[in-house]
Amino acid sequence: MDIARRYAGEGYVAIAPDLYSRLGHTVTADPNEAGKLMNSLRQEDGLKDLNATVAYLKTAPGVDSKRLGVTGFCMGGSYALMLPCVNPSIKAAAPFYGQVPNPDTPIKNLGAPVLYIYGEDDGWITKADVQRLANALKKYNKTGEVKTYPGAPHAFFNDTRKDVYKPAEAKDAWDRTLAFFKQHLG
Repeated sequence: MDIARRYAGEGYVAIAPDLYSRLGHTVTADPNEAGKLMNSLRQEDGLKDLNATVAYLKTAPGVDSKRLGVTGFCMGGSYALMLPCVNPSIKAAAPFYGQVPNPDTPIKNLGAPVLYIYGEDDGWITKADVQRLANALKKYNKTGEVKTYPGAPHAFFNDTRKDVYKPAEAKDAWDRTLAFFKQHLG
């Protein structure tokens, strides 16, 4: 919710769907428990819920349905990369350290520019994953940028986790993301 509030503070209409609602609205701050929850969520269910969220936003007052963007972190970053591959209403995507599809076939259907944020010392997403994304963007002639932060671990943007938070890198990633959305969404 904090991220949605940050976007709202920048003038965007923001919504943070509960992708775990199918699992009983479970919430945890423990990274290991979060990993278990993440692994129990089926991608098709998450995408179905996100598509429903997009459909809702397209009818919501104050929302320009031609200027919809998506962002997410970790698992949410995976969905932020996949959603514009299946939903043409998304006009910009800024995934933070999300899984890259393997094989890269879904990227062929990517319908929005991407700013992919990655910490070079990420223990979950590998450099090979990120290179595969960069190669797929080029291979399928898609607009995208991969921004890598040297020395930054997975979840470096998470200011509630002092063990991984990198303030300078997080600020730069936030500023880049806002500029990216301004460029592509207005």
